[in-house]
Amino acid sequence: MKNDLNNLKVRWEARWQDALALWSRFTKLREPRWCFNVSDEKVEGLSGSFAMIRLDDHAVVVSLPQILANQLQNYPLEIMGHEIGHHVFCPADLSDQGRMLARMRRALPSKEHHAPFVANLYADLLINDRLQRSAGLKMHEVYKALKTDSKDELWTLYMRIYENLWGLPKATIATGEITPELDLDAQLGARVIRAYAKDWLKGAGRFAALCLNYLLKSDAQETQKIFRGWSDIRNTGSSQAPDGLVEIDADEIEGAIHPMYDDELSGISSESNKDTKGSGNTIAPNAQNTGSTGQCREPFEYGEILKGLGIKLSEQEIAIKYYRERSIPYLIKFPTRELPESKEPLIEGLDIWDIGNSIDDVDWVESAMISHKVIPGVTTVQRLYGTTSGSMPERDPIDLDLYVDCSGSMPNPQYSTSYLTLAGAIISLSALRVGSRVKATLWSGKNDFQTTKDFIRDETEILKILTGYIGGATAFPIHLLRETFQNRKPKDRPVHILVISDDGVDTMFDTDEKGNSGWEVSKMALENGRGGGTFVLNLWNDWQQTPKLVQAHQQGWDIHRVQNWTQLVEFARAFSRAKYGT
Repeated sequence: MKNDLNNLKVRWEARWQDALALWSRFTKLREPRWCFNVSDEKVEGLSGSFAMIRLDDHAVVVSLPQILANQLQNYPLEIMGHEIGHHVFCPADLSDQGRMLARMRRALPSKEHHAPFVANLYADLLINDRLQRSAGLKMHEVYKALKTDSKDELWTLYMRIYENLWGLPKATIATGEITPELDLDAQLGARVIRAYAKDWLKGAGRFAALCLNYLLKSDAQETQKIFRGWSDIRNTGSSQAPDGLVEIDADEIEGAIHPMYDDELSGISSESNKDTKGSGNTIAPNAQNTGSTGQCREPFEYGEILKGLGIKLSEQEIAIKYYRERSIPYLIKFPTRELPESKEPLIEGLDIWDIGNSIDDVDWVESAMISHKVIPGVTTVQRLYGTTSGSMPERDPIDLDLYVDCSGSMPNPQYSTSYLTLAGAIISLSALRVGSRVKATLWSGKNDFQTTKDFIRDETEILKILTGYIGGATAFPIHLLRETFQNRKPKDRPVHILVISDDGVDTMFDTDEKGNSGWEVSKMALENGRGGGTFVLNLWNDWQQTPKLVQAHQQGWDIHRVQNWTQLVEFARAFSRAKYGT
């Protein structure tokens, strides 16, 4: 057996360059990773399939025992060329695979979890059709060799699409019953593959809509079982999520239609199609899943796409990536204070350099002038520097003390878009960009909170606080505000206080555990912080109608109401224009 596997590896290795040349003589990929046993497959992440390509590192993996077991040893070009096709054609990378899943999910209402499986079917049709027609390979013989005599409707449709694409007689590889309705769907599927071969993302939603009726009938359990050997791009991601999946593509929603309603396939105008919409058992365009709002998808939708890519991230890690990606285009000019003069380094002389000092500090020119022999601590010297006033003013960032309300009245930012969380992410990332430090606190009750404890510059830890969720009663942790500012010295860097909440922010002015008035604590925090304070609140009414907020504004707090994207942008602009710090 071992000799058979070694011989097979040698034979297939010799055809690797030919497989690459099927797509282009400029295609470059390292040789496949050959698996000789189950342990090798487990190490490479190969499960159930005889070959796959990992989209994160573009490594082709081939299981030699499974190739022999399925009697595919005579098809090296067909198998390896197919895997290379996933690298150079469809989906090419994780980002395009994610965009394809997003389009298919919209066309599979109630069956969104099958999007990765349907995407694999669609990508294989595109690749196999290209290899059979342009490269002259015998892809249909691979399916014959697999000897699948399933009667499953979806599998029959899939095989019948191949027969239409390649001009094969009916029932050459399709073994189930070919009804007139199924035959018509197969013709539509073949037209989708041909019409959108050069713009395959556009055809993804249409192909998924074609498969939906079959998934609703049988859930495709048998097809998925048969297709395991070809499941070569499912769960091929890693922990690195691609960028660009938060925003909805321009034609993503309108592309989730059944092919029979596609003017580009039928050649009939949409006006003529109006009379036929809703007839038969097909899914009309109105049956689309349009759960997203605006131009960006919701956090839970984004998370489902990442899971479909096989990316292993926790719900909070997904939320952190989501809000970071949405915040980046809207970062603002974070307020800084201007100092009269900058400090510039001034050379003051030389000192002995000895073992224990940094090697980078040695002044080798001056050391060589003392002696051509290098004796640490005797002939080696280093520069001494002082500071002098520069000619240009210096800008010094102020720090940010962030309090995020996470009581039961606040939305869970890990499930639906929270504009308050987005506002906090924009301000925090803007602050870190100019060198500020941020202390973040997630609070629900006086003793129910999570905090970074100190001012830090760790972006992930700060976003972890911002995107967290506790969901309890509402009571601002006044003692944390008191402890942060009561001992702050005038020489310390100014701090801006940002409180993200709703009408529960008025608990900030209650009495703390020592009997101190919250009004006195907030006044002390503003005075000792010297960087100003801002409330960003999710309010139903204008804050001017709430007496406590009017009093807080008179005390020195800037107040912004943020419930939607427009108000968020207005807040960010106002915050950027404000002057903070003394």
